Amino acid sequence: MGKLLFWIIVIIGVLFALRMLARHAGKPKSKPVPPTAPPASGRKSDAVPHMARCAHCGIHLPRAEALLLKGNTWCSEEHAQLGARQLD
Repeated sequence: MGKLLFWIIVIIGVLFALRMLARHAGKPKSKPVPPTAPPASGRKSDAVPHMARCAHCGIHLPRAEALLLKGNTWCSEEHAQLGARQLD
């Protein structure tokens, strides 16, 4: 009985060691990435678009995609028409 218990412990130990080696070998050996330099203009706004809020539904969208009508921003032509009716 003692020999059987000994061999079970040895087999479990070997399996555990093989698992540890496989896990260690599977990790990529990456080099540390140096921090990226800020844009030449010094502005961080190049990466984040300016946002505008629709005057009708309140959704936020990039300012480049928004419609500007009568001093308000709209997300679509339909909301611009609906909102213009409400403002009149």
